[in-house]
Amino acid sequence: MKSSFTKIINSDIPVLVDFFADWCGPCKMLAPILEQVKEELGTTIKIIKIDIDKNQPLTTKYQVRGVPTMLLFKNGKQVWRQSGVLQKNEIISAIKSIE
Repeated sequence: MKSSFTKIINSDIPVLVDFFADWCGPCKMLAPILEQVKEELGTTIKIIKIDIDKNQPLTTKYQVRGVPTMLLFKNGKQVWRQSGVLQKNEIISAIKSIE
């Protein structure tokens, strides 16, 4: 898992990582918002979901203590981080601000 994760976040395209859990209510609210973000931004962004219960090492490495937590990577570097549910326009402006 780790090596493919590293490969994904080392992309030229910004990668938004959504750390979530199946039992998390706010995570379920965030999922359709992220789909809208993907629809609007298309190929200019990658969005991947990481289940914290199945990926403990990554969760620990990035010190994710609450879900949902979104991390944004550009060329392998974390450039933005936010916990909780954000609206589509807030997420899109965060992504555009790093370009």
